[in-house]
Amino acid sequence: MSRRSHKTLTDEDRVLWSLVARSATPLKGRKHPEAPAEPPLTKKEVLDKAPPAAPASPPVAPARPKTLAQNALDRPTHDKLAAGRLPIEGRVDLHGLTQDEAYPLLFSFLHRAHANGIRYVLVITGKGSSSGGDGVLRRAVPGWLATAPFRGLVSSHDHAARNHGGGGALYVRLRRPAPR
Repeated sequence: MSRRSHKTLTDEDRVLWSLVARSATPLKGRKHPEAPAEPPLTKKEVLDKAPPAAPASPPVAPARPKTLAQNALDRPTHDKLAAGRLPIEGRVDLHGLTQDEAYPLLFSFLHRAHANGIRYVLVITGKGSSSGGDGVLRRAVPGWLATAPFRGLVSSHDHAARNHGGGGALYVRLRRPAPR
């Protein structure tokens, strides 16, 4: 699809763009562009244009301290994984994917690994954009691992050692499968 096929913006796109444009800092010697004045919307128009209440993407958990006992991998285990004394039996690379693509891939990977009795896996999220901000998946994946669908699979997780990806990867310890 070419860019020219999307010349017109919807009203929602215009509002979103104006919010983004106002939050940006202009280059040295330049001013903020003036936005064209739009007539204010009536209350009925605002309610008619409101998006549906159901979220379209997986939930992003708020940032939590890494020191929570339920999520943190114990230090001896982390050190053994980093040194290669404990095997990493599986790995999944999520970087470059959107949240909508990464969430089901991560869930299915962890579900299969858990069913096969695998204990330790490496989840590669990537470090994020080169403009200094944290990556979306780097922030979101630890939150996902703490949610109900993953709690039955994941025992604990922590950031990987530098030789395994550092801040752009996570060690994940899976729960032992239930005895049959």
